[in-house]
Amino acid sequence: MERPQVILVDAVGTLFGVKGSVGEVYSQIAQEFDVQVAPEVLNNKFLESFKAAPAPIFPDAELHDIPQREFDWWRKIAFNTFKSAGVLPQFSDFSSFFSELYIHFGTAEPWFIYPDVLSSLKEWRQNDIQLGIVSNFDSRIFSVLESLELSGYFRSVTISTQARVAKPDPQIFAIALEKHDCLPSAAWHIGDSIFEDYQGAKAAGLRGIWINRPGNS
Repeated sequence: MERPQVILVDAVGTLFGVKGSVGEVYSQIAQEFDVQVAPEVLNNKFLESFKAAPAPIFPDAELHDIPQREFDWWRKIAFNTFKSAGVLPQFSDFSSFFSELYIHFGTAEPWFIYPDVLSSLKEWRQNDIQLGIVSNFDSRIFSVLESLELSGYFRSVTISTQARVAKPDPQIFAIALEKHDCLPSAAWHIGDSIFEDYQGAKAAGLRGIWINRPGNS
C-alpha cells in the first residue's frame, strides 16, 4: 500500500480501552456509595443503554454549552443502566455518584493503552505521516490523551460533539482531513468498529482499516 499523507485513528477501543469493563468501573464506584450490583449485570445494561442512546451530537448547542450537554448525555445512559439493573433506589444521591463517575473517566485511571499502539505511533511519526484522531467520544478525550501521554503524537483531534456530526457520517472525516489539508484518497482511517470506522471511512473516500480488538463491532 502506498504510504498515506495522513492516518486518522479512532480513540476508545482502538488506541485505549477500559480496564476490565465499563460494568466493573461502574460497580466499583457504586460501592463507594453503598450500592452493591454485579459488574456483569451493569456491563450488559450499560451496553443496552448505550446502544439505545442517540448519537452524541448537539447541533443546536452553543460551543460553551457542549460540555454540559455531554455530561447530560452520559448521565442519562448511566441513569438508565442502573434503573434497568433494578438498583437505582439504592442511591441516596445519584447526582453525586454520577459526577464522580464522569470525572473518573476523564482521567488515566480507568484506561489502558493497547500494546501495539505506541510502537505504531512512533513508527508513523518517524515516517513523517501526520496523525489525527476521529472519535465519537466527548471533550474528556483531551484530558485522557494528556494523562496517557498520547496527545503529543496527534496534530488534530476531531470529536463528534464538537463537529456536530458522528461517525460513520462522511462529514466528520472531511472535517478532520481539512485540518491536515489532505484529500481523502491520501488518508487512512483505523478503528475497531466495522460500521463506524471501516465502512464510514470507505464511504468518505479514505482507506478504511479495521483493527480486531476484543469485543469489536
